[in-house]
Amino acid sequence: MINGAHIVIYTKDADADRAFFRDVLKLSSVDGGHGWLIFAMPPLEAAFHDSEKNDQHELYFMCDDIAATLKDLESKKVKVSDVSEQRWGKVAKFELPGGGKIGIYQPKHPSPLKLGQ
Repeated sequence: MINGAHIVIYTKDADADRAFFRDVLKLSSVDGGHGWLIFAMPPLEAAFHDSEKNDQHELYFMCDDIAATLKDLESKKVKVSDVSEQRWGKVAKFELPGGGKIGIYQPKHPSPLKLGQ
């Protein structure tokens, strides 16, 4: 039976991005050996979208107030994009020290994470 999910983020500077997840995003981690940090992630949901190609995956963090979240990230010297209004939520990206970008959004859609609350 499936009991969790594991994502891999490929980066040009893994040490810097690990430090970012630890020190800026304040995500808990364990050392998988030799300094290879494995991070606990917030609860997640998965959605499947039609595509012309397979093996294209995206990571978005979700938040309740995107303006406040981006302001907090900017105060920590994190580069953030402008917010884009979509029918399913307000979306932006923030840049990792290794140069990669991660999406963040304030959803408008129903979430399975809210079931039972």
